[in-house]
Amino acid sequence: MSRVLNKDLQKKAIELRNNMTKDEIILWSRLRMRQVSGWKFRRQQPIFNYIVDFYCHELKLIIEVDGEIHNLPDQIKSDMFRNNILTINGYNVIHFTNHEIETNINSVIAKIIAKINSILSPSQGDQRGSLK
Repeated sequence: MSRVLNKDLQKKAIELRNNMTKDEIILWSRLRMRQVSGWKFRRQQPIFNYIVDFYCHELKLIIEVDGEIHNLPDQIKSDMFRNNILTINGYNVIHFTNHEIETNINSVIAKIIAKINSILSPSQGDQRGSLK
């Protein structure tokens, strides 16, 4: 992960951490303190020129919480571009809608665990504690 050189981006990330949406709070309550398969997640993490909602550095896994604005045509295009940049650089991105989080958080967590398992294919194994 690249260091944050943009002080404004870092400041914005701190602001977003302090003003999380209801759905981000719900998801964070389930991700924090290594509750999902022992993996550490960060919230509102700067990566390149973006701020991602949740991030597991060990897995290069990004979790995004998408509100209604993400259904707008310009935002869809922007999200696709952003996802492509992140994916090309080796990040795994998974999206959930506010509705999914509000109505079925257990299903969201199950999908996150499934994504983690797909990242940790038998050929890759568990990367925790390995030196890279």
